[in-house]
Amino acid sequence: MKRSVRLKWKALTVSLLAAVAVLVPTGTANAAGTCEAFGEVSTTSKYWINNNLWGRDSGSGWQCVWDGYASGSTLGWGTNWDWTGQSNSVKSYSSAVLGWHWGWKKQGTGLPVRISDRRTIDTSWQYRVTQSTPNTMNVAYDLWLHTIANPTWEHQPSDEVMIWTYRAGGAGPVGTRQATVTVAGTNWDLYRGNIGWNVYSFVRTSNTQSVTFNVRDFLDNLVNRGWVSSSKYLTSVQAGTEVFTGSGRLDTDAYRVDVR
Repeated sequence: MKRSVRLKWKALTVSLLAAVAVLVPTGTANAAGTCEAFGEVSTTSKYWINNNLWGRDSGSGWQCVWDGYASGSTLGWGTNWDWTGQSNSVKSYSSAVLGWHWGWKKQGTGLPVRISDRRTIDTSWQYRVTQSTPNTMNVAYDLWLHTIANPTWEHQPSDEVMIWTYRAGGAGPVGTRQATVTVAGTNWDLYRGNIGWNVYSFVRTSNTQSVTFNVRDFLDNLVNRGWVSSSKYLTSVQAGTEVFTGSGRLDTDAYRVDVR
């Protein structure tokens, strides 16, 4: 639910400027980062890091992101935040982006891929969540689907698929729960909703801070239900944290996505 195309530039708040001092953790050599709303951090890999504060108008606060390292298809990165406001409204989604996000920034991503082509989309993610105050938040993948292979900034997605691997403070997804399903050897509560495009959310029934799976398994579940057409294209894989309220930090020790 990250609609950068609808968001306009605003001046940084005083709290955002103050946050710069805690942007890069001690001991992270040559790290680059930003606390700017909708700021970007480029990497030497196929990913870029997006400081997407799409819901900040429902509260007040800040969020920063930084690049830790890139080695082949593996990325290390981090984010920290401090948000107040409506506890049922997402303020931000900082994420590592592979592929489309209202446009294309990187080459060699392996995307887009048509679902019917049955490509393997292997991913693994090891991360650590630190909560300075009680948080309402999640850690999640965000997948975008389109009916065309090469959408530009003007092409809205037809479907959004979220995979929640961790949540705190009673955070919940868009829509209503449809079933509990087993995908990638783990149980997930499956939600379905619509916000101008279809939103499907797989919410892990128990939190984890380490995952390895094939993204296609989640897409296949939706295709087999008749909810998503296999003729659609996976155009983007993003991974990060949606924050509703609270303060804390997400450190990604190792993250990768490989389209084969």
